[in-house]
Amino acid sequence: MTRIQVDAVSIHFGGVKALQDVSLEVRKGEVLALIGPNGAGKTTLFNVISAIYQPTSGRVRLEGQDVAGLAPFQLAHKGLTRTFQNLQIFFRMTALENVMVGRNIRERGNLFGYLFGLPSVRRQNADSRLCALELLKFVGLDRYADRPAGELSYGILKRLEIARALALEPTVLLLDEPVAGCNATETAEIDQVIRKVVSTGVSILLVEHDIHLVMNLADKVHVLDRGVTLATGTPQEVRRNPAVIEAYLGESQDEQEPANAES
Repeated sequence: MTRIQVDAVSIHFGGVKALQDVSLEVRKGEVLALIGPNGAGKTTLFNVISAIYQPTSGRVRLEGQDVAGLAPFQLAHKGLTRTFQNLQIFFRMTALENVMVGRNIRERGNLFGYLFGLPSVRRQNADSRLCALELLKFVGLDRYADRPAGELSYGILKRLEIARALALEPTVLLLDEPVAGCNATETAEIDQVIRKVVSTGVSILLVEHDIHLVMNLADKVHVLDRGVTLATGTPQEVRRNPAVIEAYLGESQDEQEPANAES
């Protein structure tokens, strides 16, 4: 079953062709890693898939449905969510409260119910709290449930972001550099969390510069260079591809994306 299908997507920022005719697909329970040198267009493609950018041409399909024109929150309702390169954490909230924020899109209620604390709202809050606790346990952070996020280490916060993303009950999870800035121990912990997520049937599209992690974790690897697909295949096939090796040796080339688009 194909969860995400990208068909010949291009996006231009003025005269800059950030992506040109990029196509890929991610199937159920599969990890597809998106790699390439800085400026290759990886995060731009993430932003197109997650509806932050609208493509100049081409289509993105989620579970076979064209999602053109949908807003990010509408995609979340349909089962697609993501993390970002930079931490998007509420540092004054506890770890538990941060995950509960992710449950909001799955909750039903109205202003009247919340203002007067109706039984249905209290039950819903209790259910959300229980779900958040289970997700913290799933990523190995249940002992930090009542700790303010601002007191937690960087690697723990990276796992907390994954837990919050899972609170939306996604079928597709986009992870943008989940181990960037992490040490070897933290990277290994996040690796194990990703494997657990995949074992539940969730599909993952991963942008990551840690090639060791990519080659050990991904089912398929898609390589971009200056907005164009350079290669796609298994980690073993991509590792031996001369064009991929050459592109990585040229990482010092100028960025090909606008200032507001990331790697």
